[in-house]
Parts: sequence; structure tokens; C-alpha cells
Amino acid sequence: MTTIDGLLGCTEPWTRFRTRLDLMGSDRDDPAVTADRAAMVGDPAVGGLVATAATWPGHTLKRHNDASHPIHTLAVLADFGVTADDPGMDEVVACVMEHRSDDGAFETMVHLPKAFGGPGEDRWAWMGCDAPTLLYALLGFGLGAEPSVRAAVEHLLRIGHGGGWGCSAASSLGRFKGPGRREDPCPLVCLIALKALSPVPEAHGHAAVLGAIDVLLGHWERRREQKYFLFAMGTDFRKLKYPYVWYDVLHVAEVLSRFRPAVADARFGEMLGVVTEQADDEGWYTAASMYRAWKGWSFANKKAPSPWLTFLVERIRRRAGADAAL
Repeated sequence: MTTIDGLLGCTEPWTRFRTRLDLMGSDRDDPAVTADRAAMVGDPAVGGLVATAATWPGHTLKRHNDASHPIHTLAVLADFGVTADDPGMDEVVACVMEHRSDDGAFETMVHLPKAFGGPGEDRWAWMGCDAPTLLYALLGFGLGAEPSVRAAVEHLLRIGHGGGWGCSAASSLGRFKGPGRREDPCPLVCLIALKALSPVPEAHGHAAVLGAIDVLLGHWERRREQKYFLFAMGTDFRKLKYPYVWYDVLHVAEVLSRFRPAVADARFGEMLGVVTEQADDEGWYTAASMYRAWKGWSFANKKAPSPWLTFLVERIRRRAGADAAL
């Protein structure tokens, strides 16, 4: 049985749907594609994600690796291929788009203590380590033509520079600056900003995009001697993990695989090798780490191969031109 046969035979309609589109190149109006998509939208687990996303802003965001926060639910829905026209998504989109700063970025309810230069209270604001995820979700939902979404794209490009993206936040958050040296780029912001801008073709040649690609590849190259505060490329970094919440090898490889200059770089090939060496004898992948908030999903099970994780790796390999025996 080939990998594609296994993926098409799995019980996860979101995996079957994305496999047909992204690995097989099927048209969206293909009967098998529409059937799997209908099954995905009607699946109770996906319906539960939509219901969670509709609670936006959910609980106040206090740390950006909080996998239970609805901001990551939004990103997973976008990854699966749910759109603004699907049942229940009108409420989700309305909630997210209701709060946008004068700068153009979509906002999250955040709490930054005074000890870190923040206001010490809950408030709507944007930060470089959350606003791009909201933008990524809205673009994934098919809202790229919306003026407010276009404005958010322009804002994200505006706050970048030739060195990628550093720590940034709304002026309403006072003197806040994240950990690490002020002059350093922020690997997490670079990562999620690239992800957010990946579906925007005209952004691919922007200086900030090219700079952020170099930041991530350069960090990999100098990983033994350069460790940005909170973001190291050690043992934990190499563990396969989903959703894409934090700074880890699968997340970085996924994002870089969306950009031609990165895929052509030998350093990306080395990183991809760290991912693919974790396949089992059948070419399937099992989570090496998990977020407890996502327990029950195959990608959060460290004891059995995950169809979704396997699909994600095979899609990265396909983008990289790897000779995958699909």
C-alpha cells in the first residue's frame, strides 16, 4: 500500500481532503474531493473546533505557547481548509474581525504584567507573536480580498525590515518588549509572519520576507552557538508536534517549504532530513511530543502513527521536490 492509499483510507476527512488537493493535485470540484470536504465540515470534531473558535476571544492570552487558546483553533481550521462560507464560520469571522487596531492589525485580548512593561490589565491589542496568526487564519478562510485583511497584510509588511521581524506590539501596551536583546530578530515572529504572508504572492520578494527566511535558516546553521532567548534548536525542537503553536522543526520546515528561496537552500534540506528520519518502517509519522489540550486527535497521540502528521510531512517533501514513494 502506498502512502497516498493509506491516507485516503484513513478515518480523518480533513486528511483525505487535503491529500487529494495537495498531494494528488485533484480539482476542487472532483466528486471525491467534494465528498471528503463535506465529510470534514460535517464531522463532529471539526464542528467542535468551529464552536470553540466562535468563543473568540476566549480566555485572555497570557503566554503564546498556550495551545488551548482559540487563536490556535483558528489556525488549525485554516490548515484543514475550512472557509468563511462553512456552517458556523460567519460568527467566527465576525468575532475576529470586530477588533482591529488603527495600525491595521487584528487584535487579541491579552494581559501583559507591569513587570514586563505592560499595562497590567486585560485589553485588546496586537503583538507580533499573535497578530500574524489571526491574519493567517483569515487568509486561509478565503478573506484575502477584504479591505481590512489587505490592511493587515500591509501592516505586517510595514513593521518588518531587511532583518525580518523583531519583537513588536501595539503602542497601547506601553513599554512592553519580550525577552531577549532588543536588537535581535524574534524567531517566532519571523516564523508566523512568513506563514501569514505565504499565500500573498506579491509579498514573497519583500525585504522582510527574505530577511526572515535568512533568520530561520541562519539560526539552523548556527544552532549550536546561537540560542535566541526562549528559542533554541535542541532536542525538544526536533520533536514532531502539531498544532503549529511554537518554534519547532515541523513548524519551521512547513513554513519554509512555502518559499522557493528557502527550499533551494541546503540548510533547509538538512532540516527536512531531521523530520524525515523520524518515519517508521512504513513511512508514517508519530508525534514525539503533544499538547494536552488536543488529546484525542491523532496528531496528539505519541503511541500510534498519525495520518495528519504523515500528510504534513509528505506535503513538505513534495514541495521540496523529494522523491517520495507516494
